[in-house]
Amino acid sequence: MSLLDPPAAKPQKSRAMAFTIAALTLVAIVTLWLVFRYYPEKKAAERFFDALVAGDTAQAYQLWKPGPSYEMKDFLADWGPSGYYGPVKSYKILRASSPTGANAVAVRVAISPFSPMPDASDAEKSRKTRVVSIWVLISDKSLSFPP
Repeated sequence: MSLLDPPAAKPQKSRAMAFTIAALTLVAIVTLWLVFRYYPEKKAAERFFDALVAGDTAQAYQLWKPGPSYEMKDFLADWGPSGYYGPVKSYKILRASSPTGANAVAVRVAISPFSPMPDASDAEKSRKTRVVSIWVLISDKSLSFPP
């Protein structure tokens, strides 16, 4: 090899493979971030609704982490067996989102007085299914109604 000989050509396959791997890695990272973005808040809502489905309103009240003005009787009036949202026999978390600049995540949940969750084709039972928004604070995973 002399100074006048051109350098050996690099195969273009390796460069294309590197870009493909980088693009797939980026897509995987974005997908995982979107899937697990609100995972802790969804789990907090799941624990709360699992306690309601089991009929353990005392545990659900503790998971709600209420302020001093929201007493157990108020909680039972909302979530108890004969409360406004009760009885909760099954639920399905629909989605979670967080408004820009908020310190909480809004979790939308479909709740039903029937177990299991009625199918959409069963008009009689699905008519009683409600969609509720619950706010889950990011800092301590306490729950509340949206403002």
